[in-house]
Amino acid sequence: MKIAFFSTKPYDIEFFRASSSAFRHTIEFHDFRLHAGAARLAEGCEAVCVFVNDIVDRATLKGLVSGGTRVVALRCAGFNNVDLAAAKELGIAVVRVPAYSPYAVAEHTLGLLLALNRRLYRSYNRVREGNFSLVGLVGFDVHGLTVGIVGTGTIGEKVAKLFNGFGCRLLCYDVRVNSEVEALGAEYVEFDQLLADSDIITLHCPLMKATYHLIDESAIAKMKQGVTLLNTSRGGLVDTMAVVNALKSGKIGNLGIDVYEEEDRLFFEDQSARVMTDDVFARLLTFPNVLITGHQAFFTKDALLQIAETTLRNLSEFEASGSCSNAVEA
Repeated sequence: MKIAFFSTKPYDIEFFRASSSAFRHTIEFHDFRLHAGAARLAEGCEAVCVFVNDIVDRATLKGLVSGGTRVVALRCAGFNNVDLAAAKELGIAVVRVPAYSPYAVAEHTLGLLLALNRRLYRSYNRVREGNFSLVGLVGFDVHGLTVGIVGTGTIGEKVAKLFNGFGCRLLCYDVRVNSEVEALGAEYVEFDQLLADSDIITLHCPLMKATYHLIDESAIAKMKQGVTLLNTSRGGLVDTMAVVNALKSGKIGNLGIDVYEEEDRLFFEDQSARVMTDDVFARLLTFPNVLITGHQAFFTKDALLQIAETTLRNLSEFEASGSCSNAVEA
């Protein structure tokens, strides 16, 4: 199968080439994003491979199908950037990588918390400058705190197990109960109770219509004063301006995010020589109790290898049978 690969980075080429020997696909790598205007460059390709910030809307899908594309392969778990209804209407299959390394995201979540809590980013810079003062670096014991986990799928489950190891009380909210999480002694509660009782709230649910701005002004008002909020899922789960206001008031005591709702204009590119035009993001950067990473929670060797192998296997399965066990349905 001939594949047009969009939003290519050097690490994509490295891991997909390393995995391609086990498959018979031909890949054309493009370093720019897929959008309606770029769809013509996939002409003659039966498949396109896209990432989180590629635009796979109706106009793009129409361009793809006219060029012979039959399948869109997401090299990620999320699919909120794809118009699934249009894909179904046009006869284009959509496949994804539902799980690669849930440990990578879970461990990054804990890394954000620990770095925030103990101000590791501040102490690192101080020591390099010869400043060994501990003023302003006071943290808190994670042991014994109540952690609210929103979404207990594969990643949320791993996060629960890590926090359980810290000796935390676990509160969970999800439309489905995960028996593995329940076995840890976690308690499934209503969303409002999770908000009210949790010292730390961490988000691990998909972005869809029902979860868009799940954390808004109303939700924040129900949280404890000084709560720690973590998001390694999707930026759109959080109303960023509401969070900025909560940081200013002290309602949110710490914020750790690996995703941002307008990240498609910023992340995965070197912006260091450009003026920051996103005023909301620039405001976030001014807070000493905010730690932001650029959508790197998934970024481990294990995860990248699994993503490459699963993506190529999905396409081989589709090529052989016209269907795929990892297909996304509208």
